[in-house]
Amino acid sequence: MKIEKLGKIFDPGAHQLMHGPGLFAQSPQTIALPDGGVRIYFSTRSADGDSGKFISHVSYADFADDLTTLVDVARHEVLARGPLGAFDEHGVFPLNPVPVGDEVWGYTTGWTRRVSVSVDTAIGLVKSRDGGRTFQRVGTGPVLGASLHEPFLVGDGFVRKIGDTFRMWYIFGQRWERESEDAAPDRVYKIGQAWSENGQTWQHNSGETILPDVLGRNECQALPSVTHFDGEYHMVFCYRHIHGFRTDPSKGYRLGYARSKDGATWERDDAALGLTGTLGAWDADMQCYPHVFVHRGALFLLYNGNAFGKEGFGLARLSP
Repeated sequence: MKIEKLGKIFDPGAHQLMHGPGLFAQSPQTIALPDGGVRIYFSTRSADGDSGKFISHVSYADFADDLTTLVDVARHEVLARGPLGAFDEHGVFPLNPVPVGDEVWGYTTGWTRRVSVSVDTAIGLVKSRDGGRTFQRVGTGPVLGASLHEPFLVGDGFVRKIGDTFRMWYIFGQRWERESEDAAPDRVYKIGQAWSENGQTWQHNSGETILPDVLGRNECQALPSVTHFDGEYHMVFCYRHIHGFRTDPSKGYRLGYARSKDGATWERDDAALGLTGTLGAWDADMQCYPHVFVHRGALFLLYNGNAFGKEGFGLARLSP
């Protein structure tokens, strides 16, 4: 693809959000606004008391039709924190917005802390009846979670309605492994897909991956984003090594790409995308959490850079 980088368009540290100064702006995902422009949802963080840990919260920023002019930033609570003991008690990251009739549905990834390993996740459903300004949970539990062959870390649900069917691309955990005997466990997750007639009850081929690995069996694949453009479905996702990804840029997240004629059978071709970081810039060491979308007849890509989105998100225009 031909790539025109438009630079970083949002820096969370420059804004006061509902839960304090913006610490992160992870996983930007768009929805078109009725009067033009786009709303970009993202996840930010706040300190969880004095524990040294954090809670992820949903927020958003509205941009003009040029996609680079910031119009407004949410300073209210978009989605309340998950209740005690729920699958999303310790945060939501990311939120995938989907227009359904007069509502906006949001597919969330809820996080809960564990004892033997750091975290577990599942996919929830929230709905908005005020145009996506605020969301309420459909229920306390998830719509897709752990199962026999997908035992943990189900998340990153990305949903689109194709005809009368809801289609979801998501990730599921395969295993936890330690780099050394005394190291903290790291997880391996892959991309799968599911389908639904009503957007709430999902069917899937449990444990079936849809993309081959390029880094070996321990490759971690995350945050699939899908759109239809120029007669094909395009998926952009991120992938990394299992260990060392937090400190070694060569093992950190980079962007992958796949194409499909029907949205079900995918051909992986990372080189066709070819988006890399800019030396010395906000995305030099990492490119992650992508969102590919069509706006005004053109194909665009939002993505996070260094430190998993701590420095905000940027935009690129793609020409297949």
